[in-house]
Amino acid sequence: MRATVVVPGSKSLTNRELILAAIAEGPSVLHAPLHSDDSARMVQALTRLGVGVESVDDNGASADLRITPVAPFRGSVEIDCGQAGTVMRFVAGLAGFASGDVTLTAHESALHRPMGSLIAALREVGLDIDDGGHWALPFTVRGHGHVRGGEVEIDASASSQFVSGLLLAAPRFDVGLHLRHTGARLPSVPHIDMTIESLAHRGIHVERPAPGEWIVPPGPVRGKDIAIEPDLSNAAPFLAAAMVAGGHVTVPGWPLHSTQPGALLGEILAEMGAKVVRRSTNLTVTGGEHIEGIDLDLSGAGELAPTLFGLAAFAESPTTLYGIGHIRGHESDRIAALVSNLRALGGEAHELEDGIRIVPRPLHGGTWRTYHDHRLATTGALIGLRVPGVRVDDIGTTAKTLPQFPSLWQGMREGTGR
Repeated sequence: MRATVVVPGSKSLTNRELILAAIAEGPSVLHAPLHSDDSARMVQALTRLGVGVESVDDNGASADLRITPVAPFRGSVEIDCGQAGTVMRFVAGLAGFASGDVTLTAHESALHRPMGSLIAALREVGLDIDDGGHWALPFTVRGHGHVRGGEVEIDASASSQFVSGLLLAAPRFDVGLHLRHTGARLPSVPHIDMTIESLAHRGIHVERPAPGEWIVPPGPVRGKDIAIEPDLSNAAPFLAAAMVAGGHVTVPGWPLHSTQPGALLGEILAEMGAKVVRRSTNLTVTGGEHIEGIDLDLSGAGELAPTLFGLAAFAESPTTLYGIGHIRGHESDRIAALVSNLRALGGEAHELEDGIRIVPRPLHGGTWRTYHDHRLATTGALIGLRVPGVRVDDIGTTAKTLPQFPSLWQGMREGTGR
């Protein structure tokens, strides 16, 4: 590999900023946001609620967006969240601000995603929710134009998005929010930090009196122009490609500071044997003589697990990734799917209660199943760089967060990457 890959904007930041712009006191502009299936679902959800969203700089895949808030939100609408966890968890908290019923549904492959703890917490802060007793999508929020707020406890062990969804809506609650996490673990804490930082940029200071506890005061959310960082987790398979195929891959625009879990990639890939160099805002990964197996706690960055799993398949020694039990509830049961796929190619991997153990073995070609999961698709592409005859059955599922993945991947292999 000898390529520079320009990675589009962060999905997590784009969808958080869309939510905050929708409840702000004035218009906002998002510069270089991600345009993908997930962000399109969020835009569609907000426009159905009456929020104005328009392109203001048509520069292709990263066109800027102007968001014009409205209050109250429009009622008597149905919102299809597709497969987007951020849409189903974040929009649910806003639905109480509507002037009528808001029904949330999703693609059939996403109806299994955990929602019960969030539904219970939203009821505690005053939302009127009819879920038919199923504690899952689809459900209807009977909006009354405002939400009381107050003190609430939640078990967010299944998803940090439960916490973020409540925090993002909390400034508009009548009395704000005092939230406590009661579960035994809290996955993906960097994503909660991202939410808190996004709120701070818009004038909302979140107090953290203790671990797993947050206080959000009621108050106006500033309209603001926000530049969206590149998606560092989407950069992962490209940087890892240099380790699998040799050579080097550079991702420009790498932020000096970021709350994205992908910011950990440089440190992790170096530990696995890569040479990692940071020059200005360019991050370059060069493959080493071999890949090192590691034992790694990924509780704060579970979305990196599929890429690191792909690397571990070619390591010199076994790898254990732990702290990732929650990724069983993502677009697929990622632990079971990764293990099954690797075994189908002749590899050895084992499901653990809270992780995966990978024992390197010679691999052969075969079908790599994506299970409608974008990160499984990119892992299959990564393994296929070294193993002839690997066929990813639905590379199009990468459109969820990176529609350009096939062209960027091909460009990287050709040495262009743009």
